[in-house]
Amino acid sequence: MTTWTSLEPASTTVDPGSSTTVRLRLRNTGDVVDEYRFETVGDVAPYVSVEPPSIRLFPGTTGIVELTFAPPRTPDATAGPHPYGVRILPTEHPETTTVTEGNVTFTTFMEVRAELVPQTVKGRFRGRPKLAVDNLGNTVLTASIGGGDKASDDLSYEIVPANVQIQPGRAAFVDTTLKPRQITWVGQKQERPYELSVRRSGFEPLAVNGTYVQRSLLPLWMMTTLSLLLALTITGLVLWFTYKAPVRTLAQPKMEQAAATALPEEPPEQPTQKPTQDPEPSEEPEASGGGGGEEKPEEEEEKVERGPLPITSEDKPNLFVQFAQVRLVVGAGGCKLTATHTVGKLDEATEKALKCFQQSNDTKYGAFSQLAENDGLGNLGRSTMTALLASHFADAKTVPLDAKVASPEVPWVRNVLLWGTQAEIDDGDLAITVACTKANIDYLRKHVQLKEKPSPGLFNRIKEYQGLFVAEKTGVLDETTLSKTKLGWINGQDEPGTVVAKDWLPAPME
Repeated sequence: MTTWTSLEPASTTVDPGSSTTVRLRLRNTGDVVDEYRFETVGDVAPYVSVEPPSIRLFPGTTGIVELTFAPPRTPDATAGPHPYGVRILPTEHPETTTVTEGNVTFTTFMEVRAELVPQTVKGRFRGRPKLAVDNLGNTVLTASIGGGDKASDDLSYEIVPANVQIQPGRAAFVDTTLKPRQITWVGQKQERPYELSVRRSGFEPLAVNGTYVQRSLLPLWMMTTLSLLLALTITGLVLWFTYKAPVRTLAQPKMEQAAATALPEEPPEQPTQKPTQDPEPSEEPEASGGGGGEEKPEEEEEKVERGPLPITSEDKPNLFVQFAQVRLVVGAGGCKLTATHTVGKLDEATEKALKCFQQSNDTKYGAFSQLAENDGLGNLGRSTMTALLASHFADAKTVPLDAKVASPEVPWVRNVLLWGTQAEIDDGDLAITVACTKANIDYLRKHVQLKEKPSPGLFNRIKEYQGLFVAEKTGVLDETTLSKTKLGWINGQDEPGTVVAKDWLPAPME
């Protein structure tokens, strides 16, 4: 051995997010000048820096280097003791390499994050939100989950599991069933705030607030319709039993002949004339409605073809299915449409590729993506359309938009947000999405980029979308907002949406 080493101290403690220093003393016990290099080994090596990285010592002299431990405040810096070593590499005598060992202990820190998915649930008899609990600390999280109303006791809670144990850096999902204690039969929907809490021993509960919208069993429009039908029925019955139709006879009384005509008369001087017969009564025209000229029925108003969402295989070929085909041909979510298919028609080949994309997206994002549940497996609804459009930004974390600069991303962003925010598509919405969808298809097929300047309305639409998942309304398509579009997050997760546009569905481009 040509070196002597000592760690001061041999064991130390450090808080994740801060740092501490250990001194390494080194003496050259050899008879030649030597240069020593230092390497840290062990699990904590990424968190250790050596200063200086090498020293040169004369025989019999001692040098000092400092080891700085700076673990990050992340789950990777696991709480507890961690052995480490410093490898000392002499330049002149490499065969005498030594390793000095020590121990560093990372202290414990707790950091928990919880989120309701979705923030607002709707139903008549129950709501089923999920609570996502993330352990961002460096030790195992053991907690219980509880629920309660903010100001009343209107809801009952079923929480599975009621207790969770989560490793550092991992997450757990808790299924919750909310049931109203009283059913609302008639009237407006009721908003019932509720709270789920993550309870840990020795810590204040972490509360997450949500809203359960309880719908009435009989909607107001149905009660209005039934009331009108009942009133019309009663009115009809009253008129039926009280109305008396006028009776008009066509017979007219004839003049009575004298009774004396039946007695014998004296023969007249002139031939007896036959008595003049009374004229037959003239027939009056039949009463109205008795078989006269029938009135021609009024021409029915032209019915506007409309259809509900989502689009299924029963619908005729249309532009939106054509976009899905073109997007799947070039690949989306690891799925490609390679089989022969009918342009714009949700045929068997297209449906198979669309199912692949929905299942791939749901597998990738877990409980946060519900394309198949929202739209139906193989159907093209608002969730799937939003996710297909957002797959254009697969590698992007944010989409910078400048109101003064024209960008080719504007048609994509405008189309994504329209499908994500509009639960009811009217003529104006349809015109916008048709124009944007055609531009999107041109880009995918011909790489023709339509550049537009983002309008104030587009930034407002971004804020509207951010408000759906209770994020800060910045108007910037940041990483959080963009990730929501990629998993198909839409306004009214549990509602398929309605269409009131007269040109639904638009024909495909080809």
